[in-house]
Amino acid sequence: MSLKKLKTSKQGAHSSGRHEGPKHYSKAPLTEAVLDIRVELPSEITLQELKEVQLGQEERYPKREDSLLVFGQMSMGSEVSASAKQTPNGYRFTSQDSRQIFQARIDGFTFSRLAPYETWESFRDEARRLWELYRLIAKPKNIIRLALRYINRLDLPLPLNDFKDYLRTIPEISPNMSQGLSGYFMQLQLPQPDLESMLVLNQTLIPPPGPNLVSVVLDFDLFCKDNVPSEDQDIWKRFETLRTRKNEVFEACITDKTRRLIT
Repeated sequence: MSLKKLKTSKQGAHSSGRHEGPKHYSKAPLTEAVLDIRVELPSEITLQELKEVQLGQEERYPKREDSLLVFGQMSMGSEVSASAKQTPNGYRFTSQDSRQIFQARIDGFTFSRLAPYETWESFRDEARRLWELYRLIAKPKNIIRLALRYINRLDLPLPLNDFKDYLRTIPEISPNMSQGLSGYFMQLQLPQPDLESMLVLNQTLIPPPGPNLVSVVLDFDLFCKDNVPSEDQDIWKRFETLRTRKNEVFEACITDKTRRLIT
């Protein structure tokens, strides 16, 4: 794909990204939502015990797979060699329709929802229900990290002369360089001091699902690993603040033209 003569207009030349309050989009671009809780477990907790998280959930989450931790090793000598080793560190349980997945691992718990995403409330409540099962069995000693990740795919119609018609946070190409663009990957690491958290924003082009489209991934990863709460009530309050910030960041990254596209 080549987007010729990509323009990088001056700030303010396009519709504002300001938008009051969260909004439900009928064509929401979300492809995956992830809630992650990293923990430190007692040394006596085994993989066999983590398998018990599925007990009573077989109808909702009938599929079970090993979750593998991959280690890489490189050795230097007369020849350079590399090897990889896979070690089981838990289990991955998938719903019948393959749209919901939760992981019970030695290092933590993860819940994922694939498109179509319904509501924050239903996503949060199912994550909390499964987390309580994990916590009962795994008995974590410490909560060391909380994270919310939302991966969006925006399908923008061609012809596309300027990404700033749709996005407010984009890479900018020097006017002294060729403006043709066939791909890019951008990562921003933005501290959120008021939340004692970090926002990692990844943006890239991916193959579109059909002709006459350009597909852009907007990937927001919000996490905190300082002053992480340990009580359940405080954990879920923190997730609420992360979710609110995620909504603010999404709205700050798009223009009204994008909103019309996904409404």
